[in-house]
Amino acid sequence: MKKVLALVLVLAMIATALACAGNGNSNNQKTDAPTNNSGGSQQSGNEDPKDASTEKTNEVESAKLTGELIPIPNSRDDMPELRGVSFSGNRVGSEVFNSKEPSTTGIRCIFELDEWFLCTPDTDQTYGIKIYILEHREDQKSYETTDYSDQMPGFVNTMALYYDADEEEWIGEIYLNSDEVAPGYYDFVFTYEGTPFAKLLTRFYAKAELESKSDAELEKLMKE
Repeated sequence: MKKVLALVLVLAMIATALACAGNGNSNNQKTDAPTNNSGGSQQSGNEDPKDASTEKTNEVESAKLTGELIPIPNSRDDMPELRGVSFSGNRVGSEVFNSKEPSTTGIRCIFELDEWFLCTPDTDQTYGIKIYILEHREDQKSYETTDYSDQMPGFVNTMALYYDADEEEWIGEIYLNSDEVAPGYYDFVFTYEGTPFAKLLTRFYAKAELESKSDAELEKLMKE
């Protein structure tokens, strides 16, 4: 009888040990899966700082001037018609270079820092148009959703345009201060009552960098 009881106890102990071993393997499998997935996610989310720096440099280098006024889509039906625009400065180029008629192409798009320049639009709208000057963005579609106001962050300067009926001329002069901004590419975003409707890619050079260049050399720079 004692031998029978001993045999039963031994069999029970073996069965218990086997059951515990099975549960242990099952728990290990459940624990391993999240660990592996987490490791994969971390690897795909990390970026090589060197690659990121290279990409940023390429973004700046990819900006190419066209001298073309580009429309920005919007949902408003009361936007002014901008048939063209021209810019004239007080430091770069001859009088001929600075007296072009407003157009949607061939627009002067290079300036020097600290150079005063005037914008002349071809439009029937005499007020409410403002140009926001921002450092060039590679993501140009972001301009469609930006909330434009004097309280918005990130813009370098603004130029409000309005027509002086008494003087029969457009008012709207501005410059970029060389003590506050660096030479480089900038986007001119034309807005009406805070809604963007056109943009122009420009480039600003260091002070006195363009003064000695001929009109032909300036025209060449605008077609880089």
